[in-house]
Amino acid sequence: MKVLVTGGSGFVGSQIVAALVRRGDRVRVLRRPNSSLIALAGLEVEHVIGDILEPEAVARAVAGCDLVFHVAALSSYWRAQRAQVYRVNVDGTRVVMAACLAAGIPRVVHTSSVAAIGVRRDGVLVDEGMAFDAFSASWAYGDSKHLAELEVLKAVERGLPAVMVNPAAVIGPGDHYLISSSMVVEFAKRPVPVVTPGGLCMADVDAIVAGHLAAAERGRVGERYILGGENLTHRQIAATICDIAGRPAPRLTIPGWALGPLASMVDAFNRINPRPPVVSGEQLRLGAYNVYCDSSKAVAELGYPLLPFRPAAERAYRWYLEHGYLK
Repeated sequence: MKVLVTGGSGFVGSQIVAALVRRGDRVRVLRRPNSSLIALAGLEVEHVIGDILEPEAVARAVAGCDLVFHVAALSSYWRAQRAQVYRVNVDGTRVVMAACLAAGIPRVVHTSSVAAIGVRRDGVLVDEGMAFDAFSASWAYGDSKHLAELEVLKAVERGLPAVMVNPAAVIGPGDHYLISSSMVVEFAKRPVPVVTPGGLCMADVDAIVAGHLAAAERGRVGERYILGGENLTHRQIAATICDIAGRPAPRLTIPGWALGPLASMVDAFNRINPRPPVVSGEQLRLGAYNVYCDSSKAVAELGYPLLPFRPAAERAYRWYLEHGYLK
């Protein structure tokens, strides 16, 4: 089978590429000329140089493929301009879906995010049936991924056999762009005294890859599947990573009432700071909520494996240690 992976040099994309190579597929990667190739080291793949915003490059990339994984996205939203997040995630998805339609691709898997489903503030687990609301839309990344899903559904209405997967926060080795797994570096490299009061659903990258492959084989066209793992508080996440790294765990939790004023201060600082932000006000505001997920649909329909957080964090820690990120 000939398979294209957009974003194949990134964290999740490269892990999908590796799994496809292991099972004997002919794999093509669409990547920008300046993309880091650290995650593709040793993998025999075909490279198409270009950007998902370039229709000609995308058309070349999808040509002759039996399966397309559209993984490319701007996930480090806190380091980017708001307009850029929408342009890459929404316009880029529109370009890729149009190219797949034009080429008659037999199967497309779009990597979305639980952020595209939204944030519940009532403590109920997020599932695929949740309505995306105005609060969720106030978060640029979540809104952009939600709008990207709408582009996929428009293509489905026009006959594209596409399915969507919605990973939670992905943890594991190989996250060289420091997206979700950056928390391992943050807690392992230096003492962090405080955490925010909310929580996240943490997903092992091995499970995420398995979910993508299963969605390609068994996912229903036009459906989305949450790919989650363990629902943990930020304090539990930090304590686990600190235990792995031999660091003291944070002792304090920022009160929920303080997050709004603190987020405003962080936003003001980021506007004048010439360096890329370490954290954004949006992240702090979201840190007040338990963004917990229900993966039962993916478990039932895809055979998705629910894997624990700690082994994934341990593998991420070892990878960062071996690659010099923790000096």
